[in-house]
Amino acid sequence: MPVMFNEHTPLAWIVFNLGILGILAFDLFLFHRKPREIPVREALRATAVYVALALCFNAWIYWQSGEASAVQFLTGYFIEYALSMDNILVFVVILAYFQVPAELQMRVLLLGILGSVVLRGIFILAGLALIEAFDWTIIVLGFFLIYTGIKTIKTGDEPKDLQKSRIVRAVRLFIPVTPGYVGHKLFTRRSGIAFATPLFLVLVVLSVTDILFAFDSIPAVFAITRDPFIVYTSNVFAVLGLRALYFALSGMIDKFRYLKFGLSLVLIFIGIKMIYNYLPWPDIPTEWALAVTAVLIFGSIAASLIWGGNGDEEGPASRPQ
Repeated sequence: MPVMFNEHTPLAWIVFNLGILGILAFDLFLFHRKPREIPVREALRATAVYVALALCFNAWIYWQSGEASAVQFLTGYFIEYALSMDNILVFVVILAYFQVPAELQMRVLLLGILGSVVLRGIFILAGLALIEAFDWTIIVLGFFLIYTGIKTIKTGDEPKDLQKSRIVRAVRLFIPVTPGYVGHKLFTRRSGIAFATPLFLVLVVLSVTDILFAFDSIPAVFAITRDPFIVYTSNVFAVLGLRALYFALSGMIDKFRYLKFGLSLVLIFIGIKMIYNYLPWPDIPTEWALAVTAVLIFGSIAASLIWGGNGDEEGPASRPQ
């Protein structure tokens, strides 16, 4: 008998996670065993492959659990994937700030994704348990998304001095850091003393940044479904494609000047949907959430291309180091 995902069988979780680990291992040890710079064309092909994998998985969910679950996965995946573009904006700044060599960026992003998969799984299960115990929590999360969306519109993305951040200072407090990169190593020994390399510092900053973004993106999917398997798998597939999408867009992400506005409106809309659906009124259908999200994201991208200027303005990747 086929495994029904909405029954949350241990087999479904085990097979999915083993499959994801297999994909990442295949990617790392076969295609990217040696550190190298990733061409844009290769990144675009990889992005298409990861999107195709997500759509195949969506077809599998449709076959196993029906149309409603498939629409929930597709909507959750699209929202997570759209919000992941916000991660890319920050990743560009972080990797440029720490002057990470192009040939090392693939490895550090891959390691960051591995950590992200584990941490997001913990957050999702904890969040759903909290909502299950206190259903009014959904109202709090809804207002949080609205607040985050409004705050993002007002504050924008002003770069910070990362060397003075608490994260970097905490790492340097517990372990010395070498002044330069040591190949693709995270740690090294000099005169019998263990040192972290700047690559480890970058990995820590990327991981903490992803955790902060997870506080926005995961509640957004709770507005679509409370099925833990669908929430988790849609998150994982979105994060899985984030690395390839970074290399595909990093050189031109600063040209999408209105994308941040579109992403902020998505958070506000999802927050409103979360609160509205909690009240004793007819729910806003999941299909509407998918349509509105698509209009906001693609509309902001189109607006950027039409009215965003010639792209000569200073973007994240070109800020002073």
